[in-house]
Amino acid sequence: MDYEIKTLENQSAGSTTLPDQIFGVTPRKDIMARVVHWQLAKRRAGTHKVKGMGEVSGTTKKPYRQKGTGNARQGSLRAPQFRTGGVVHGPVVRDHGYDLPKKMRRLGLISALSQKVEEGKLVILDQASGVSKTSDLAKKIKVLGWNSALLVDAHLDDAFARCVHNLRLVDILPTVGVNVYDILKHEMLVMTVSAVEGLKERLS
Repeated sequence: MDYEIKTLENQSAGSTTLPDQIFGVTPRKDIMARVVHWQLAKRRAGTHKVKGMGEVSGTTKKPYRQKGTGNARQGSLRAPQFRTGGVVHGPVVRDHGYDLPKKMRRLGLISALSQKVEEGKLVILDQASGVSKTSDLAKKIKVLGWNSALLVDAHLDDAFARCVHNLRLVDILPTVGVNVYDILKHEMLVMTVSAVEGLKERLS
């Protein structure tokens, strides 16, 4: 499909061809949901930890004799029923990530890209550079009507990236870092021509 290329000044800069097998498929919401869940599971720290019965400090001596006291039998003050005892089946340090087939991850990304095209929320820029002040970039984005946007470029311009990082609800990523979660998180997906070419090569 032919798609218009725009500039940051909201002017037309020609057109480019987007392959239908990447930007024109029927979005699979179930696949996108699985990919997002996989991404969020991988980023979890998994550093939550409590002490079990064998880890809490305290004596290992039997509190009192087994029989004849009238009390319930006890073997350790580290048992969970005591205030200073350990926790039973509590959380331990672990990795929450799991494997997801590469083909499913690829289909999820293609579905997210196609959904943005279907909704009319994909913008192709000629280049993401030429702005070195946050105030100037904010004015341009306001004219373009982007409230929440993800910018994707093959080679990030340092000055432009610093301007973007100062803006709320606007993020920038390299082509190799584009993912389903960030695409769906933002209202607009803004890609440069070089980013589109990089995605074609990545997903071909």
